[in-house]
Amino acid sequence: MPKDSRDSRYDILFEPLQIGPKLAKNRFYQVPHCNGGGYRDPSAAAEMRRTKAEGGWGVIFTEQTEIHPSSEITPFIEQHLWEDKDIPALAAMAEAMKSHGALAGIQLAYSGINGPNLYSRDVPLAVTGGPILTFTSDPVQARTMDREDIRDLRRWFRNAFRRSQQAGFDLICLYGAHGFGIFQHFLSRATNHRADEYGGSLENRGRFLREVIEDAREVTKGELGITYRMSLHEAGTYGFSNAEVRDFIEMHGDLPDLWDLAQGTWEACSGTSRFKPEGAQEDLVRGIKALTSKPVVGVGRFTSADAMVRQIRSGILDFIGAARPSIADPFLPKKIEEARFDDIRECIGCNICVSGDMTGGISRCTQNTAFMEEWRKGWHPERARPKGPSSSVLVVGAGPTGLEAALQSARRGYQVTLAEATTVLGGRVARERTLPGLSAWGRVADYRTGQLQPLTNAEVYRDSRLTADDVLAMGAEHVAIATGASWRRDAVARLHLLPIPTDPAMPVFSPDDLMAGQGPTGGRVTVYDDDHFYMGSLMAEVLVARGCTVDFVTPATKVAEWAENTLEQAIIMRRLLELGVQVHLSKAPETIGPSEVNLGCTWSGAITTLPADAVVMVTSRIPHDGLYHDLAARQGEWEAAGLRSVKLIGDAAAPGPIAWATYAGRRYAEELDMPDDRGDTPRFRREVARLEPGPSRLP
Repeated sequence: MPKDSRDSRYDILFEPLQIGPKLAKNRFYQVPHCNGGGYRDPSAAAEMRRTKAEGGWGVIFTEQTEIHPSSEITPFIEQHLWEDKDIPALAAMAEAMKSHGALAGIQLAYSGINGPNLYSRDVPLAVTGGPILTFTSDPVQARTMDREDIRDLRRWFRNAFRRSQQAGFDLICLYGAHGFGIFQHFLSRATNHRADEYGGSLENRGRFLREVIEDAREVTKGELGITYRMSLHEAGTYGFSNAEVRDFIEMHGDLPDLWDLAQGTWEACSGTSRFKPEGAQEDLVRGIKALTSKPVVGVGRFTSADAMVRQIRSGILDFIGAARPSIADPFLPKKIEEARFDDIRECIGCNICVSGDMTGGISRCTQNTAFMEEWRKGWHPERARPKGPSSSVLVVGAGPTGLEAALQSARRGYQVTLAEATTVLGGRVARERTLPGLSAWGRVADYRTGQLQPLTNAEVYRDSRLTADDVLAMGAEHVAIATGASWRRDAVARLHLLPIPTDPAMPVFSPDDLMAGQGPTGGRVTVYDDDHFYMGSLMAEVLVARGCTVDFVTPATKVAEWAENTLEQAIIMRRLLELGVQVHLSKAPETIGPSEVNLGCTWSGAITTLPADAVVMVTSRIPHDGLYHDLAARQGEWEAAGLRSVKLIGDAAAPGPIAWATYAGRRYAEELDMPDDRGDTPRFRREVARLEPGPSRLP
C-alpha cells in the first residue's frame, strides 16, 4: 500500500533503518526462534520463513544454528552449520527469507556448558567446566577450555562466518542470551570462574566477544551486519545482571551493528500470557538505547501497533522484535500497513509453539494453523485453495475446531452452515478465557467469529442443538461433527484406567463445574491432577480465590510436568506455593470416602489419609460423539439426503490442547473433496536423509 494510503500514525514502523552495511526496509524484526524442524525439516523451516517475508517483515532470522559438533543440544533439533555440506539447506532458507525484500539473518550458537553432545559424543567444552546445565539434567560434565581451545573456537566461528556469507545471509547474530550462548557464559561471573585474560573484570570477560566480532568483520570483509543477542538480566548473586549489562553496553556501545535484547532465561523472555503481559521487559530495556549509537531491538509479545509505535517514539527500541507474534500472524506488518487490524491473528501467548521444540516434534500454533505446514501440506496462512466439486458443508459445534473448520471451508468457497447448541460461540475457549490469566485465549474465538461475520457464504446459527434427523434434513453434502468434550468426574486418566471406589457422600466436581460457577466456596478441597498441563493449577487458583484450603495431588514427581514444554512448570509451582496450596507429589487417590481421600504412594503403595470436604478431578475428558454415532448408524439414508461424508473432528474425536483443536478444523477444511486413502500414506511431505557412502572395510 502506498504511504499516503497508510494511517500516518504508523509511518514510523515502516521507516528503513541501517544495520551496519545493510538497510532494513522497515522496523519489523523477526528475532531468531526455533520451530522443531531444524536440520531434520529444512524445507519446512525455509517455507515458513518465506511466508514471513511475504507478510512484510523487514528482518527475518533463522533459529539457533549450531556451528560445531563439539557443542550440540540433542534431543533438541536445531540447525547445523558444521561443515560445507550444511550450506545448501541454509542457502535455500536465506533465499526464501530475501524473496520479498527482507534481510536474511542467521543466528550462530555455541552452547558451551549447555551442550551435552549426546549425538556427536564429543567432550563438551565450557568457559569454566562443570555439570552440563540443561533442561534434562544430563549426567555429563564439560571440560574447561584452555587457550588452545579458545583459539579453536574462534576458528570454528570464522568457518561459520564464511559459510554464512556463502549461503547468502545479510546478517549474523551471535547468540549470548537465555543462558544458552557461550558469549553469555564468558560475560557472567556465574559461569566464568577463569583467572586468565578471559576472566575476572568485565573488560576481560568481554574479550572473547570482542575478538569474535573482529573476526566476523575480517572474514566477511565488513559486508555483513553483525548483531549480538544478549540477556537483559541473569538472576543470582553472580549472574550477569541488568546493571552489568548496561555497563558492558556503555563500554562497548559500537561493538556490534545492533544490540538484540532478550530478557533473562528463556522462560522469562518467552513467558506465557498467563504470567507475562505484553511488553513485560520494558523496565529492563528503558535507557539502554542512550548508551549506544547502534540500533536496539527488543521483544515483548507485541501485537498492538500502538504499543509498537510507543516503544519507538519513547526511545526504548529502534526495531520491534517478535518471535511468537510473527508465528501467530506472519502477515502482521502488512496488515498494520494496510490498516487491516481486525484481520490480525493476535498471539495468545500459550507457548504451544515452544512445545514443538521442547518435544523434538514439529512446532504448531494455536492461532496460525498453517504454521510449519506451509511446505509439508501446502497450507498458507492467508490464501485458501479453491474448493472441490462439492458445494455445501455443515459444521456442528462452534468451539475452536468448529470455528476453524467453518472459516477455512468458507474461505475455500464452500457454502457453510455453522450450528452451535448454545448461545455462545467459542466452546471450551469461551469457558477457559474466564480463568485467571487466560483472557488472551479468547482471541481464538474472537478472531474466527470476526472473520466469519462478513462472509456471505457462511451462516452461523446459535441455540441450535441438532439431532441426526435435523442433519439429514438439511441437505448438506459434508458434515463435520465438532461437538467437543467434557471433563470426567472420576479418576480415570493415565494412572487409573477404571473409576476408583467413591462414597456418594463426597461432593466430586470437574473443571467444567468450576468454570460454570459451581463447586465449593470454602472448606478443604482436594484437587487431583492426572492431566499434567495447566488446568489443575488453575482449578487450585480458582478455589483459593473462593476461600478454600487446597491440597494439590498428582501422581507425577512435579506439578504440571508437561508445562515444562511451555516454559511454565517452575512458574506454576511457585504460584501454588505463594497461594498456600499444599502439594502432594507422587500420590494418587485410591479410594474416596465421605470425608476423606485415601492417597496411595505411586512408588511404595503406602496409604495416607487426607481430610476433604470436596474433590475436584482434573483427569481426562469424554468426547461428545453421540451425534456422530447416530449418523453413522443411519449411513443407508445418506445418499437420499445428499450427504457424502460425515467426519468426527477435534475434541469430539480425541480431546487435546486447543492448538490440536484448531489444527483439526483446518485439516478438515483442507481435505474436503480430497481422495480418502484411509491413512495408507502420509498426508504431508517429508524429507528423507540421503545415504552417504559407508566406511571402507578394514582388512
